[in-house]
Amino acid sequence: MRHVVLPQAIRRILPLLGNQFVYMLKMSSLVSVVRLQELTRKANELTVTVYRPLEIYTILVLEYLLLIVAVSYSVRWMEISLNAGTVGFSR
Repeated sequence: MRHVVLPQAIRRILPLLGNQFVYMLKMSSLVSVVRLQELTRKANELTVTVYRPLEIYTILVLEYLLLIVAVSYSVRWMEISLNAGTVGFSR
């Protein structure tokens, strides 16, 4: 099972798990997975004190974009590596 079924199952389920993780990251403002505080709440607090919402929310969007692109590229790299047989359970 470890040499036949598990590598096939991981190859099949990895894109779905990656898409689900990116979806959850985009739909939630809580990014505790990477040990950041709640980004949207902090941006709102900063907007109230500084009164510069355009700059603050632009930086917020760029932070989310960076996180999502990093997750997408890492999942894609894992897919390519598993299909090539360089990473994972294949010998």
